[in-house]
Amino acid sequence: MADTVPNPAPTGGGVQSVDRALGILEVLARTGESGVTEIAGELGVHKSTAFRLVATLEAHRLVEQTSDRGRYRLGVGILRLAGATTARLDLVQEARPIARRLAADTGETVNIAVLAESSALYLDQVAGSSALQSHNWVGQRIPLHATSNGKVLLAGLDDAGLVAVLGTLTTYTPHTITGRAQLRAEVARVREQGHAVAVDELEVGLTAVAAPVRDAHGDVVASMSVSGPSFRLHADRVEEVVRLVVAAADEVSHRLGWGHRPRSGPDQPRP
Repeated sequence: MADTVPNPAPTGGGVQSVDRALGILEVLARTGESGVTEIAGELGVHKSTAFRLVATLEAHRLVEQTSDRGRYRLGVGILRLAGATTARLDLVQEARPIARRLAADTGETVNIAVLAESSALYLDQVAGSSALQSHNWVGQRIPLHATSNGKVLLAGLDDAGLVAVLGTLTTYTPHTITGRAQLRAEVARVREQGHAVAVDELEVGLTAVAAPVRDAHGDVVASMSVSGPSFRLHADRVEEVVRLVVAAADEVSHRLGWGHRPRSGPDQPRP
């Protein structure tokens, strides 16, 4: 329901090109370095086809020429992609035990989300004792403007970043924020108070509370949330859940190297 609509599948020719490009990366991973002629032979394609594919990969820094001109090896772009994956795996690994404790303390569902283009992407989820047959959101995307996780991730951006990620503010319920001025005011409030609350904004009857997870530099790299039915997460209980979520998100941040404690809000000076 809140997931993004997938793009149409590429044509057969596009799939074949992607398959061949991945084949080149696999060849270079196995051989260390190879020339275009060798690559063409491995793939069973014409040398000109191999050269075009290699040139495209080189433009994205996924492959690079060695000192022996005409021979190629894996490029630094591979390290960038691998580093992004490793960082997310580290985040999940460090957050998992804390998320389990938070789910046990609240009895509600705990999610870890990161910014993915113009959406929030769920990386991990732990169901609490009260969350019977909770929907598994791991790997799915949710809107930024209508969720507590999304608001926290928006609050971690500067003005230029906000402009870049905000698209159409879709209406999900009568409580969804759809005005840009109102959303900016909400984001400013989240920055100031250090957490976000969304009541009936994505679904009527759903309440969620989220707080930022920071890296060693103090940058917001993820959001941790507790969500459940609004009749359980009523106004009186939300205050207690906010305290627990903020403390849990801070603990994950410290595990990731963020050493500034305590803080009064996300806009405090970084360590």
